[in-house]
Amino acid sequence: MANLDMVLGDLAAEGEDLDGLVSSLSADGWTIPTPAQGWDIAHQIAHLAWTDHVALLSATDPDAFAAQVTLAWQNPTGFVDEAAATGATAPPDRLLDGWRTGRKALLEALRAYPAGEKLQWFGPPMSVASMATGRIMETWAHGQDVADALGVTRLPTARLKHVAHIGIRARDFSYAVHEQTPPDQQFRVELTAPDGTVWTWGPDDARQSVTGPALDFCLLVTQRRHRDDLALTATGPDATHWLTLAQAFAGGAGTGREKGQFA
Repeated sequence: MANLDMVLGDLAAEGEDLDGLVSSLSADGWTIPTPAQGWDIAHQIAHLAWTDHVALLSATDPDAFAAQVTLAWQNPTGFVDEAAATGATAPPDRLLDGWRTGRKALLEALRAYPAGEKLQWFGPPMSVASMATGRIMETWAHGQDVADALGVTRLPTARLKHVAHIGIRARDFSYAVHEQTPPDQQFRVELTAPDGTVWTWGPDDARQSVTGPALDFCLLVTQRRHRDDLALTATGPDATHWLTLAQAFAGGAGTGREKGQFA
């Protein structure tokens, strides 16, 4: 339970950090375009609010969640944009209040969810900790879009470890999205945390590896920066190739960001 409490605490903190970026925006500020094509800041928050709401349904009302999935698959490539566009039409104060209320309700529902049981999702069922970790990743990634739109540099935190972990676990999925076969061997990944310690994944004796700042790796796997703009080192042809297609999010590969876009 202590571990789940930590993850849920990190989810709450990630939401609060992003809240701090948008809470004082004027009405015009909510319409500032973000690097995600066609999405302004209101779209970003509306998307997070919608996803939190659907996650809440999964935890509290399985029938309503199933109905949401059925509705989504009627527009499989556009339901995310559609939901964001719909939510973004709300007045900023209502949108912000709804996102805050939804975040709190989701945290409470995840904390109360029966231990050992999995939640249904658009992909395979997942544990409460995995659901919370996924929400951290998405909140951080969309928060980066908001920060970029506002010209703000965020202070990296230890919560990046959640994002990095998803990016590493999703390695084979990244290949599948591109209709490629993943390598048989695992990679060694060593990332320098914000406090200077090193986070590691994979076997010590792996022949291929990825090293560099944890922040850069997280920006890569969420496709918020171009590979060439990041201080990541890949050793081995397979590890090098992985960094060209890695993604931590579900669904199809995105368009990412252009080289030098944030220089």
